[in-house]
Amino acid sequence: MSTSLPPQIPSPDPFSTARPDTDPLEGIDPRFVFDFASYDEPDDDTQRWSTWHSVEPLCRGPEPRPDWVVTSRAAVDTELGVLKTGKEADAFLLERAVPGSDATGESVVMVAKRYRGEDHRDFNRSSDYTSGRRVRNTRDTRAMAKKSSFGRAVAAGQWAGAEWESLKQLWSLGLAVPYPVQLDGTELLMEWITHDGETAPRLAQTRPDADLLASYFDQVRDFLAEMARHGLVHGDLSAYNILAAGERLVVIDLPQVIDLVGNPAGMDFLLRDCTNVCRWFQSRGLAADEHELFSELLAHAF
Repeated sequence: MSTSLPPQIPSPDPFSTARPDTDPLEGIDPRFVFDFASYDEPDDDTQRWSTWHSVEPLCRGPEPRPDWVVTSRAAVDTELGVLKTGKEADAFLLERAVPGSDATGESVVMVAKRYRGEDHRDFNRSSDYTSGRRVRNTRDTRAMAKKSSFGRAVAAGQWAGAEWESLKQLWSLGLAVPYPVQLDGTELLMEWITHDGETAPRLAQTRPDADLLASYFDQVRDFLAEMARHGLVHGDLSAYNILAAGERLVVIDLPQVIDLVGNPAGMDFLLRDCTNVCRWFQSRGLAADEHELFSELLAHAF
């Protein structure tokens, strides 16, 4: 007599996570559930992912960093347009923001200063500024002397690096300069200095009353004195590279900062800075003597 065996029911796989006819999220703590979106390149050619994490740590701004610096990996950089063009570099406005961050405040507009490289005919900076500076190797030195395309690229990188180091040093000393956010090759991101929501005007564009004019001169004198105390000279200071953010002055354009003692022309550059700023203040009616200012700065330096 034959008997039929009951149908075999496969035993469940102890390693299987499949649960047919059930919600795949059933039983999962909702704190561990999140929406996922893949990170593709931005479609807009005026945008890129933030480069904050792609640069070396030493190429990020000094600490403590201002609260407005956006460091999120989800941030996007958006070009907003040209701010200023120059002989060696162009300045652009760039917004770094986390998409949908209107409520969180993870958004900031900065200045992106980009030094020109191989496509620039000549790097129009006097060798007097670079006297005493070290170049990485003799090949770079020869290329810069010949003004080859490679040499111009090296020069652009050197000037960007020089301004980066100057901004970091002066910011750390508590001087009124834009906060340096990051350096990426020949691109320098820094604080956008504004007044009433717009780019702060250059000192040369202002018409301050007598009291504000005197305050402005005190700020310039104190700035130069603090630099002199640390053996530094701006080297190209004038009313055209000082911004007036209301009652506060901010000094910009700092790639040519030189060593007062180490550079053979250090004293000449210091006197020229004194002359340039004093003559502007004189033209506005303030009795500012360049030789008196020069003597005062030397007293701070030695």
